[in-house]
Amino acid sequence: MPSDQETFPRILGVDPGLRGAITIMDGAGLTIIDVPVHSLARGGKIKSEMDVYEFARWIDAQARIDHAFIEKVASMPGQGVSSVFSFGKTFGQLIGVIAANFIPMTLVPPQTWKKSLKVPAAKDGARARASELMPAFAGFWNRVKDDGRAEATLLAYYGYKTWKK
Repeated sequence: MPSDQETFPRILGVDPGLRGAITIMDGAGLTIIDVPVHSLARGGKIKSEMDVYEFARWIDAQARIDHAFIEKVASMPGQGVSSVFSFGKTFGQLIGVIAANFIPMTLVPPQTWKKSLKVPAAKDGARARASELMPAFAGFWNRVKDDGRAEATLLAYYGYKTWKK
């Protein structure tokens, strides 16, 4: 990554979902957070939801972000109705907060950014490829459950490589 902070764009990469993550890539390096989540009691069950207010506060606290690259997601056969609804709700909340902060965005199908960055199809492919491309930051996604961090970072990396002012 270039070291000149003045000319390096601030790119946001978003891997949506409750187990996803958000990365800002700029000349200073990476800032990564997991999608903020909180638990609610509903109908006698504990449900996790995105903490949209925490995400809005986090985005608001960031310096200028030039562009967001968000994985363009869709439902898959075999997914339950409630899980698809929950996933879509989180996706919409992420996009809404980004749009409300006037950050231009591009939705990128996973096939597009993964092919461009040569991400292996294996389960840990994103973590492995992110570690190859950015070994100094591999500690951010060293656990299996950190695959969302690797994907958000790869989306930011893809954005940096393809974004035009």
